[in-house]
Amino acid sequence: QVQLVESGGGLVQAGGSLRLSCAASGRSFSSYAMGWFRQAPGNEREFVAAISGSGGTTYYADSVKARFTISRNNAKNTVYLQMASLKPEDTASYYCAARLRVYSGSGVYTAYHEYDYWGQGTQVTVSS
Repeated sequence: QVQLVESGGGLVQAGGSLRLSCAASGRSFSSYAMGWFRQAPGNEREFVAAISGSGGTTYYADSVKARFTISRNNAKNTVYLQMASLKPEDTASYYCAARLRVYSGSGVYTAYHEYDYWGQGTQVTVSS
């Protein structure tokens, strides 16, 4: 079982930036594909960003592309989401997810059902 713990959420003004971190347990972190999702009250959980185990491939939702950057440090078992130019519509709980069954170090995954483990979430609130 993999444990994921998000941190770095908070309250920021529109146009500001924030960096989220996700610390993972396990001895094979570099083999896990990782992703970030977000969910606002009453809404479905939506895909935000994904990164391959090697870190060499990334993919973003259109709504955050060019504003958010996903990265990972496999030596620290940590994945990051750097958020810039934040908008009120970015307000949500942000969740880190891990997919253990990967067949390539370059694979990325965008669907909720493709992930095996989830963190508890960290709240991001963007004020206007």
